[in-house]
Amino acid sequence: MTTIAVLVGSLRKESFNLALAKGIESLAPEGVNFVYADMDLPLFNQDLEADFPAKAVAIKQVVEQADGVLFVTPEYDRSFSGVIKNAIDWASRPWGQSSFAGKPAAIVGASMGPLGTTQAQSQLRNVLLYLDMKVMGQPEVYFNAITGLDEQGHVVGESREFIKSFAEAFVAHVRSAASAR
Repeated sequence: MTTIAVLVGSLRKESFNLALAKGIESLAPEGVNFVYADMDLPLFNQDLEADFPAKAVAIKQVVEQADGVLFVTPEYDRSFSGVIKNAIDWASRPWGQSSFAGKPAAIVGASMGPLGTTQAQSQLRNVLLYLDMKVMGQPEVYFNAITGLDEQGHVVGESREFIKSFAEAFVAHVRSAASAR
């Protein structure tokens, strides 16, 4: 069984990015388990590192127990969400004990337009490379939620085949990294 930690950068109940993550999960190959991290974390504060909050410990464990990490980010003000940054700050701490180091990863994002998460993904990619993650380069997913999701939040139309091919490529990336260890 291949386990994927999923970090969705939107806390909104009807999040396009959560719908995209669920769509990827539904179209992933057999033998893959998606584990969604609780992203409703306290704001990172280095003073709390001595007594790590339980939710911060939990997100570190989700990442550490996973074979790969899927980052699903909206774009806010030309960058990735504070929700994702906060989760990264917790799971990469304390210094020298990053849960991300060496993990294969992919970045996707959904918005109301075809290129709405390009800037967010570009900036997030830089952070993940700094964290020593093995970031998948292709295919890139800049998902248009208006044309790619139905009213129930399911991936529809031509988007289904594209998301399925992404899911297959990502799982292959994760499995390849695991076999290289």
